[in-house]
Amino acid sequence: MFPQQNRGKSSLISGSMSKSQKQRRYPLKGIFWHQGSIKYLLFLSCLVISITNLYPASAHKVEISGDVGGTLHIEPNDNPRAGEPSQAWFALTRRGGRVIPLSQCNCQLAVYAQPYAAGEPPLLEPELEPVAAERYQGIPGAEVVFPKAGIYELQLNGKPVSGARFKPFEFKFEVTVAGGSNQNSRNLRDVNGDLVEGQSQQLPIWAIALPILAFIGILVVVLQNMRRSGE
Repeated sequence: MFPQQNRGKSSLISGSMSKSQKQRRYPLKGIFWHQGSIKYLLFLSCLVISITNLYPASAHKVEISGDVGGTLHIEPNDNPRAGEPSQAWFALTRRGGRVIPLSQCNCQLAVYAQPYAAGEPPLLEPELEPVAAERYQGIPGAEVVFPKAGIYELQLNGKPVSGARFKPFEFKFEVTVAGGSNQNSRNLRDVNGDLVEGQSQQLPIWAIALPILAFIGILVVVLQNMRRSGE
């Protein structure tokens, strides 16, 4: 009888020792889990920030013709509005990344309202001037006032002046123009003849708040799980 009782006690002791040894062996298990949760929360925060900043920013338009690359940007934020002055600039670079300033290029800019027929005269021919934008100096730029909302095509043609070395080029950039702020209360016909709303194209407040609220909800759930696991 006594040996059997000793065996029972020894098994209980060994069981408790094995549990304590396991706890000593994995003391950082909860910490590792918390670190993984923190990394997950950081990933979600970056995702939310990228979604909320997606509009109205947009990438510059890039075209390539021969040995010349052209990048178009229109202020503000590549989102021109009808009836409002917009600053357009063209970053011209040769193969290898060397910038082509306006002083080395005989450039002409023409603006067409799409659709247009071949041989049709341009709607606008803004005068190009050297401008400084971002890291570029002396590149072609012009102020453009689009008359109506709709889709336009900006054509930039260029030839090298005496002493410059690059091939003649022609770039065609498609630009979408929104209704101006002074047209918020009425409808208007765009350049394509379609009826469009002349309201400011801004992201609704609920579209910005929704991902933020979702992130806060996920954060609360994760913190509750961390508190329960700590107990």
